[in-house]
Amino acid sequence: MSNTISLFEPFQLNDLELENRMAMAPLTRSRSDNPEHTATELNAKYYSQRASAGLIITEGTVISEEAVGVINVPGIYSQAQIEGWKLTTSAVHEKGGKIFAQLWHTGANSHPDHHNGNAPLAPSAYNPNVEVFTPTGFKKSESSRAMSIDDIKQTISDFKQGAINAFEAGFDGVELHGANGYLLQQFFSKNSNLREDEYGGSIENRARILFEILDELKNVVNLSRVGIRLNPSLNGIMGISVDDETIEFYNYVVTKLNEYGLAYIHLIEPFTDVSNYQNAIQEVAKHFRKIYNGTIIINRGFNKETATKVLNDGDADLVSFGVPFLANPDLVERFKTDAPLNAPDQSTFYTPGEKGYTDYSFLSE
Repeated sequence: MSNTISLFEPFQLNDLELENRMAMAPLTRSRSDNPEHTATELNAKYYSQRASAGLIITEGTVISEEAVGVINVPGIYSQAQIEGWKLTTSAVHEKGGKIFAQLWHTGANSHPDHHNGNAPLAPSAYNPNVEVFTPTGFKKSESSRAMSIDDIKQTISDFKQGAINAFEAGFDGVELHGANGYLLQQFFSKNSNLREDEYGGSIENRARILFEILDELKNVVNLSRVGIRLNPSLNGIMGISVDDETIEFYNYVVTKLNEYGLAYIHLIEPFTDVSNYQNAIQEVAKHFRKIYNGTIIINRGFNKETATKVLNDGDADLVSFGVPFLANPDLVERFKTDAPLNAPDQSTFYTPGEKGYTDYSFLSE
């Protein structure tokens, strides 16, 4: 029996009713080009244009000044930033949408230019060899400096405060960014975590920071409104490589996440061809559906047809779309009517202003 589940049918995300099973994936857009790093009326317009998504997950919003790794990204650590985000949450809710804030720390995937000349903090001193978007253009990353135990405790506290602030700003929930080579994934991966204390070495130790964050969050927010994004098969890019324990590591993490009653896990299919790597999970959603008891959102290059298939195969409950939502504010309507899609303008992905941000056309135009 094929296509009995539609992308357009409602979904009950714990106590939140979503209008459909299409999520807008987090997309860094670098539009918070102001001294306070706040979300503005422009951000509010952008997100509200896309409020027909069943769930919007914001761009990564940094939890502290130490967390910054890209220019002009909004934060969630000051009162001004909380007030700025209220513009967005109000605008999205006015249109009946639901929106989670993605809480972000870039770790080593940053540059001293973002930190007054200091090396960025990470689990260990290592260079992820990535291009970093700095105030003076893209630059090669340099070696990070290893976090002290106090730094780790502060970071856990910053995630906790970020969640508190997000709910104060009116968000329906938060997503922890545990993917794409940023801080949490740097703790998870052997090539970036060289620690010999309780945060390094064994699988349990490398996962420890995540569960300590969740254990702190459950004291201040409802975990049924908390999700986490994971990229288990990331390999050879973004400073992360698969290793002999990668599959075992993510099996452990996802199994343990069953105990927390989260909103969802947001998984990413492989970014690169990992078919020759026995230590990489080839089909991420299919693999973790057997392990995880809760809601799974899957991401990575889906279209209407492949998204409908993954739902009907039973491997995921929602599908998130990134670039298609960026260029098509009314993506849900376009999929419903099989209308052609706007082409994205890559030259404006990270540039200030409305161009390539809030000026993509709607079908109704």
